[in-house]
Amino acid sequence: MKDSNDTIRETGAQAGSATGETHTALDWRDGDMPYSLAFDDHFYCQTDGRLECGHVFLSGNGLPQRWREREGVFRIGELGFGTALNLCETWRQWKELRNGRSTLHFISFELYPMKADEIGRALSRWPEVDAERRALTALWPAEPKGKVEIELDGETRLTVVCGEALTGISNSHETFDAWFLDGFAPARNPDMWSLEIMQALFARTAPAGTFATYAAAGFVRRNLIAAGFDVERRKGFAGKREMLCGTRPPV
Repeated sequence: MKDSNDTIRETGAQAGSATGETHTALDWRDGDMPYSLAFDDHFYCQTDGRLECGHVFLSGNGLPQRWREREGVFRIGELGFGTALNLCETWRQWKELRNGRSTLHFISFELYPMKADEIGRALSRWPEVDAERRALTALWPAEPKGKVEIELDGETRLTVVCGEALTGISNSHETFDAWFLDGFAPARNPDMWSLEIMQALFARTAPAGTFATYAAAGFVRRNLIAAGFDVERRKGFAGKREMLCGTRPPV
């Protein structure tokens, strides 16, 4: 379980490269749990990463409730595609609750994209997302780079922007309705949680758009507030005292 310094994390987004490589160096622990050697950190909560996704990223952004009355495109931005666990759990819930009048565009920013077999192995511990895992890995490119675009189904689209997060966000022209802030832990990768990145996120968030993160470090909260977000603390997942979520104020 994560400690008070948020030292255990789900995914692999970071502001810059720790190794200069474009593919993350992995170790596999406890069978099929990936561990980043570059950032000395787990890729997801050791208690249950799928349930953490629901508690932190979906509920923290008011999902899936916000989908019920949505018209048009609902756009989620994610820092750290990692194992694709957040995507697969989000897609699973979206398929159950989508209203037929809207589409989901999931856009993730990832410096070290995994290969299909690594994604498949990391997600194999969750039978609940087996259909999504199989569909994604069948479409995932052999050498992910640049911008990966995948039509997951007629109402669900995935974009993974490979490279440094700040560059990808700054070059993005989309307006986001919700953010999953899921980079490696602030103690391991403080640049991912910088004021500059939070300002870039804020600039690309729709009025009344939201964010959620497992992280509760003081400097993360201060940077989010300084960027312009209204920030609140909520109870964290599986015994973690706090998490953060918030909103861009309406116009």
